[in-house]
Amino acid sequence: MTPEAPRVLVVIPAYNEAGRIGEVVRAVREVLPEANVVVVDDASSDDTAGEAAGAGAEVLSHAVNLGYGAGLESGYRYALARGYGIVLQMDADGQHIAGELPVILEPVRSGEVDLVIGSRYIDGGCGYHTPFVRRAGQKIFAGIIRLFSGMRITDPTSGFQCLGIRAIRLYASEAFPYDVPDADILLLAYYAGLGVREVPVKMVERAEGTSMHSGLKPVYYTMRMLLSIFIVVLGFRRWKRYVS
Repeated sequence: MTPEAPRVLVVIPAYNEAGRIGEVVRAVREVLPEANVVVVDDASSDDTAGEAAGAGAEVLSHAVNLGYGAGLESGYRYALARGYGIVLQMDADGQHIAGELPVILEPVRSGEVDLVIGSRYIDGGCGYHTPFVRRAGQKIFAGIIRLFSGMRITDPTSGFQCLGIRAIRLYASEAFPYDVPDADILLLAYYAGLGVREVPVKMVERAEGTSMHSGLKPVYYTMRMLLSIFIVVLGFRRWKRYVS
């Protein structure tokens, strides 16, 4: 008897993305008609929720703004509670291209790895322009990941990922560092014994709006990330219990 294929859920955290989110959801449904889509509306003040629902997504709404990581965690817990075996996550602002979803999905669907990261920078990148300071920070965190795990990750801040069931269990647990889930969660996955792979994908630059890395936010982000990495490394013996 052929085992049943795991159900696929696309998780899209969103905050004030009206005017973009509907197009993103429709593109996902066209590329992966077999997948379900959930948009986690992080207490938007615009019509993000209504636009997402109108495009065919299930909408989870936070009563107050909790941040990007909390939006992802709500999506992971929703997936685990409803029996999904694969989660694809992407941003709501159009930077992540729906047509690239099969690229990050296939290694997980085939059982080769537990977690796939879509990278803008493998093999010279895809022409995506990253400001110098931010790219320098990415390289620093990539170096930290390599130092503590040996993994060569070129795009440690990429939110374009695919998770198998073991990764879903880990990310939906209390171990998930929801405040700034980037380099720290990749180290967490490594210490939990997950198979991690990076694959090249194309992305487009955000055309408008405010980046989560604008203003003084990078300073806060860097300090919190370093603290979170320290906590993950310190507790490296504990993380495997969340995926067993």
